[in-house]
Amino acid sequence: MKKLFFLMLISVFVMSCQTQKTTAVNSDRTEIKPLVLDPETVLVDVRIPEQFAAKTAEGAINIPLGELQNNLDMLKGKNVVVFCNSGRQASEAEAFLKKNDVKVYNAKTLQNVEAIKNEKK
Repeated sequence: MKKLFFLMLISVFVMSCQTQKTTAVNSDRTEIKPLVLDPETVLVDVRIPEQFAAKTAEGAINIPLGELQNNLDMLKGKNVVVFCNSGRQASEAEAFLKKNDVKVYNAKTLQNVEAIKNEKK
């Protein structure tokens, strides 16, 4: 009986963790949606050029993570949304751009940006 109770408790805990993660992603999308849809926002795909050429978000430009330093002047004074495949490079780009006084927002992934652009308004 104790084992059954323990297994049920673990199952509830695991399910609640998964729900929180999904909610966080949806919350992030909700917060950045107006920025992604704003034509004045600069959408920056920080992946390598080959990945960008294969697929990216409509209206995005490609500035690979390693080349951000060379493009700071172009980004300063604008709202910038960064994204990549998994969110890791976008997080690095966000930290770098914030240190350099760029108004930056992290959409994390191309999938998030595409989902926002594909939502019915």
